[in-house]
Amino acid sequence: MFVPIIKMLRHWFHILFVALFVPLAGCFTGVENTGHVTERDVKRAIAEASKRESTTTLAVYRDSVPAWKQGKQFFVCDDQVRLLFAYSPTYDIDSIHLAGKVLLYDGYETGSLLDNRSTVNLRFTDGAHSFLYRTEKTIDEFSSTFSIPMLIDMDEVRHAASQLVGKEFYVKTPIWYSPLSNQMSNGRQFVKVRIDSVTPGNKVFPLKVLFTALDRNERAYLWVSTGRNAIQGRDFDALFTQRDVRQKYSNVSDENWQRIINGRVAVGMTKEECRLAKGAPKSISEIPDQRGMREYWLYDGGSYLFFVDGLLSESR
Repeated sequence: MFVPIIKMLRHWFHILFVALFVPLAGCFTGVENTGHVTERDVKRAIAEASKRESTTTLAVYRDSVPAWKQGKQFFVCDDQVRLLFAYSPTYDIDSIHLAGKVLLYDGYETGSLLDNRSTVNLRFTDGAHSFLYRTEKTIDEFSSTFSIPMLIDMDEVRHAASQLVGKEFYVKTPIWYSPLSNQMSNGRQFVKVRIDSVTPGNKVFPLKVLFTALDRNERAYLWVSTGRNAIQGRDFDALFTQRDVRQKYSNVSDENWQRIINGRVAVGMTKEECRLAKGAPKSISEIPDQRGMREYWLYDGGSYLFFVDGLLSESR
């Protein structure tokens, strides 16, 4: 009498296995189920996996105009900010150069638009001149995501510095910037670094994070976005991690790991090793033939990786 029960349990176990694991297999492999995977598909899959694995390191800075105090500091990262300010007869707008200076918040006044809303105009000063920025928002419409182009809130910079400076992380990108030339350089990824300072960034990335690679005492910096202007792949947790990534990939040989650190690949490396070394491709195409499954990974700039049965066969 137990035989029918055992068969029935096996039957239901098989159904449960198919329902749970087959859809997951389609999600995580992707390329086995379709002939072409776009850049968006690749980035979405990697982002979702990273989100499951990571925790937020840098707490989001929250502030809003109604809470601003007089004297609050804003770093000017571009001279073009003068074009945002209202006309004033007290100075020649073309003669004002503010890049690199710190403006102080000097309170606000209200004005009216055609729809009779009472909108807020923010006042700033460099000590010699007063500048007016029309927000076209009422006092109740401001949120913590509000920011003024080309002005970096120094409280946000200090907020980040208080959480990061002196701590050790592993850098996740080989695209570093030289503090001497300010030019992009070929760095290394997955190496341990110490955060030395956090200073105002540029008009795209408000934070400039300077670090030292501990194995070579090599200094570099990265531009980092924040919660106010989150840019995909450029926030702190996308660029740094507290975990030693090497421990997760203990199956990778030391020789291949050195290639991965330096962003290089070699014939015979697996798809996983190549993705670690070169990052996500722009697109993936499958080419099945009588000798097995081939895959073509295309990157920006025309470079590519060519795999035969999951191992790198050719690269350019």
